Amino acid sequence: MISRIPDNILKVLRLAGRLAQESNLECYTVGGFVRDLILNVPSKDVDIMVIGDGIAFAKKLGKHLKVPDIVEYGEFGTALIPYGEFLIEVASARTETYAADSRKPKVVYTDLRGDLGRRDFTVNAMALNLLPDHFGELVDEYGGIQDIQDKILRTPLDPVKTFDDDPLRMMRAARFSAQLEFELVPEALEAMQGLVQRIKIVSQERVTDELIKTLKTRVPSIGFYVMQEAGLLHLVFPEIAVLGGVEDRDGQKHKDVFHHTLKVVDNTAEKTDKMRLRFAALVHDIGKPATKKFIPGTGWSYHGHEELGRVMLKEIGPRLRLSRKLTAYLKRMTRLHLRPIALAQTEVTDSGIRRLIVEAGENLDDLMILVRADVTSKDARRVKRYYGNFDRVMDRIEEVVEKDALRAFQSPLRGDEIIELLGVPPGPVIGKIKKAIEEAILEGEIPNEYEAAKAYFFKIKADFI
Repeated sequence: MISRIPDNILKVLRLAGRLAQESNLECYTVGGFVRDLILNVPSKDVDIMVIGDGIAFAKKLGKHLKVPDIVEYGEFGTALIPYGEFLIEVASARTETYAADSRKPKVVYTDLRGDLGRRDFTVNAMALNLLPDHFGELVDEYGGIQDIQDKILRTPLDPVKTFDDDPLRMMRAARFSAQLEFELVPEALEAMQGLVQRIKIVSQERVTDELIKTLKTRVPSIGFYVMQEAGLLHLVFPEIAVLGGVEDRDGQKHKDVFHHTLKVVDNTAEKTDKMRLRFAALVHDIGKPATKKFIPGTGWSYHGHEELGRVMLKEIGPRLRLSRKLTAYLKRMTRLHLRPIALAQTEVTDSGIRRLIVEAGENLDDLMILVRADVTSKDARRVKRYYGNFDRVMDRIEEVVEKDALRAFQSPLRGDEIIELLGVPPGPVIGKIKKAIEEAILEGEIPNEYEAAKAYFFKIKADFI
């Protein structure tokens, strides 16, 4: 396992162990860095823990690494050392207790077992000894290795205490379920269901950060299903939570929009790492519940849901503390996500294509990824037909772009100058000469430059007079 550590970080860890030994301190690397080593996953965050004064140790380590400007968090006994592409956090071994209405902990310094026990999950509660005589020895007090092998997510202590102490850990449970693709044990899920209201004391920024980290995973739906089952989603993103359910009228059922939405998110995640596009997939149908209508003889309709979704995002963006740029992107994608489908089902006009190009702007490629991801039918023939229609729209987009580019193209030698050079009044011949120069440029006979165009004019002018 030690062989998986990058050489530059291995040197840092060995240095930390030597410095700790000189100061008669215990020293470990802990948490996610150890978990990722076991899973053979690259990690840029390195956590070092000492039984003693973490900030004083961080200053000494930073000095030896020639990184004098460390960031201190005195109330938590931690410090950050930026080290190239890595971020090294040095902390004192500690436990934390919380008031019922606050996430600001009271820190109590402790030993190794106490520190590991206060962590969120057993897979994050392992340590590697850094002291020279014991370098690389694994400390696994709570069965993290076995839980990794079993692919389960479990808290080191009673899950009620773990989640009650720090309610953000409930969001992390959902995120790690998706990130690691591990199953959350039933007792942890039950504890979350009982404590779900505690999430209200967590800052919106921290909640949104976990939502975004969940969207960045390989299969984001895993995390959102955990949030839904725990009751979290109704509190942190109610517009998504209410998408679930199927109604039957006159023997006609509509699809479960919640399941459909998460399938669209996963489809999008297969095609792109762009978080904002995955977020657009998550919100593209949020207007459906309010616009759902049954029309006898026709079936279920969600007319106008794309426009309502756009309006809803005006409130959702600020509430979730999303940037204005991201909110504007989500609004645009939600409003336009049906447009390519509508174009594919009609006689595609140049004006319709131009309107789509202009309204989508630089997000046109993203939009086409989204509309393809939005096809979740299990009928292979239907999927093939939809994709064929989208290909047809893309072909028309390319045609219109090329046509408009040609229309916008003009010879570097303008008409009024041709009139002056010929000494003749305006007339059809001027346009013919100008067209001949443009054709020569397009055919590659001459470069698209003023002097070349002028020289070509003198070469061909006799053919037109």
